[in-house]
This record gives sequence, structure tokens and C-alpha cells, in this order.
Amino acid sequence: MTAPAWHDVAADTDVTEGDVIGRIAADRQLAIYRLSDGVYATDAICTHGNASLCGGFIEDDGSIECPLHQGRFDIRSGRALCEPLEQDLAVHPVRVQGGRVWVLV
Repeated sequence: MTAPAWHDVAADTDVTEGDVIGRIAADRQLAIYRLSDGVYATDAICTHGNASLCGGFIEDDGSIECPLHQGRFDIRSGRALCEPLEQDLAVHPVRVQGGRVWVLV
């Protein structure tokens, strides 16, 4: 298994507040979000229905709603918030440096 490393995934300006973008780093599909308090990254695939969260809807409470079965995850913690979700979502550390968004994967 490869050790975790920081990956440059986007320009800081590519991630606008209230939006989600998809990126691939270390062969993982990632969802990158900007909320009012910072930039976050999670795995991009719903743990329930194998749908891309990049097509989901960011809610005012800081959650992402899966477009397939309307399950919601907390973006900051990855916690599954409602049915039909049973498994939390992996989250990844993020740093914004030099105008770039870096994710530890």
C-alpha cells in the first residue's frame, strides 16, 4: 500500500462556495467542497448507491445530498446522516496553499 501523500487537485478559485467539484488523486475519486468555513474533501462515491456525490446538492447545514437516493453526509466529518445510508464517507485533510488546493490521500 502506498503511503499517503499531498496531491494538488485544483486552483483555489476553482472551488466556489456552495459548490462541489470532482477530481482524481492517487486513483481515488474525490469530491472537493467549499463551505463558508473552508475547503473540504471526501470520497466522491456514495457508500450506499455507488452514485457520484459531485452531482449532489449541498445543503445549508453543510451536508451533501446524494442525487440517487437522497441520503445525506456531513461534509466536514463524513458521517452518514439519514437512511438509506449505513456507512460513513471517507474524508481527507485539505490545505490551501499558494492559490492551490491540496488533499492528503
